[in-house]
Amino acid sequence: MQKALVSVTGQDRVGIIAKVSASLSQQNINILEISQTILDGCFTMLMVVDIAGAQENFQQIATRLNEVGKEIGVMVNIQRMELFAAMHRV
Repeated sequence: MQKALVSVTGQDRVGIIAKVSASLSQQNINILEISQTILDGCFTMLMVVDIAGAQENFQQIATRLNEVGKEIGVMVNIQRMELFAAMHRV
């Protein structure tokens, strides 16, 4: 298993979860955990995903997610879980 963290932020609108989830599915990336909330019209979502089955490399995955974000007017970022954990280790 190769875990990564996907974050999505922007103004709330219909279809954000659907578009991001569809993009991950098309890349053979499994969603392991998901949390989303809307605060005063601002949409935020974090997903822990498994990229082990992805047919593209990490940079290609990130590029595709960024394109989806631009298409729907939100920011979509992905980072490897081990990097995220190392950055937040005390």
